[in-house]
Formats: sequence, C-alpha cells, structure tokens
Amino acid sequence: MISRRQMLFGVAVLPLLRPDHLIAPSPPAARLVAAAHAQIGVTTIYDGTYRKIGYPGGDIEPERGVCTDVVIRAYRAALGLDFQSLVHEDMQKNFSVYPAKWGLTGPDTSIDHRRVLNLMTFFVRKGATLAARETLQPGDLVTQMIAGELPHISIVSDRPVPGTPRPLVIHNFGNGVEYADTLTRFPVTGRFRYLPAAA
Repeated sequence: MISRRQMLFGVAVLPLLRPDHLIAPSPPAARLVAAAHAQIGVTTIYDGTYRKIGYPGGDIEPERGVCTDVVIRAYRAALGLDFQSLVHEDMQKNFSVYPAKWGLTGPDTSIDHRRVLNLMTFFVRKGATLAARETLQPGDLVTQMIAGELPHISIVSDRPVPGTPRPLVIHNFGNGVEYADTLTRFPVTGRFRYLPAAA
C-alpha cells in the first residue's frame, strides 16, 4: 500500500502576507485559517490510532492527529464549535443516513467526528456544500480521495502556490500539520463552507 508520505508532494512554507489575488477571508474564516496555521509545529505526528476520549470537547494529545483533527481543533479554537458534539447529536437522531462502512450499530463519540466521510455527511446535511461554480476561499474545506481509497480533508489557506492563483491547503497527511499543494493532485469529493452565524 502506498504510504501517505509517498503520495504527498508540494509542501511549501511562505510569508505570512496574504497575496492580493486571493479572496480576502471573512473575519470568521480568517480566524479559522489562523487556528489551523497555529497547529503547525505543534501537531507533528500523524496518528490514526483509535483512542477512547472524553465527551464533549475530547481530544488526543496535541502533538498527534489525523487530517480531521486539524479541522476539529481549528473550529474549536476559532469559532467555539465542537464537531464531536455536533456530529454526535446529529448521528443520534439520524444514524441511518451516515456511512455504515464501519459496521457500527450506534454512534461512538470517540471516533465518529474524526472520520472524513462522517464530516462530509454532516456538512451536506447542514447545507454547507459549495456549488461547482463557486470559487474556493480561505477557510473553506475540501475533501479528496487519495489513491482511490483514502478519504482526506483539508482547510483552504490564504497563501497561494507560488506562481499561481491556486491556494495551498493546511492539513495533516503524514508529516504533521503543514501547508501543501494538493487541490489539483487528487480527485475532489467535496467542497464546503461551514461558518454558522451563531459562531
């Protein structure tokens, strides 16, 4: 099987200034991007091991995580939104509409929110899907399928791939949280903008 490290290329570290040709993020989106950026150098290990965690607000050690943890931690820090609670509450009421590939008979607060396919289902149900014609903006979420078998999620940053208008993403795909150029490298399975007014 191809490792995550082998499949990922194009990591870049750029100045903090936002280039003029990228759309300026809204204040909530800017906070979200900043909260994702703040995880760089903190979460340095990719670790998909199942862990029993507390509820609500549960988490594993900050130096460890997967792609979904970047999103979960950014939303908690920037917007006070806890996907562990949000996804669990929705799954309790609508368990049958969530993917059944893990063979569970009910929700599991330790892992449900840390699965890309569950987050995708949640975003679709909340009307957060972006139309194909809409331009990606900083703070948007993109899901992709790696090597036809690995669902992945990342946060669109406010930095461009050098020499292009295409934004880098912030994610964890094997090397800890970092910037990377992935938007045209792997099939995109979903594009979302989730910034509830209540946040």
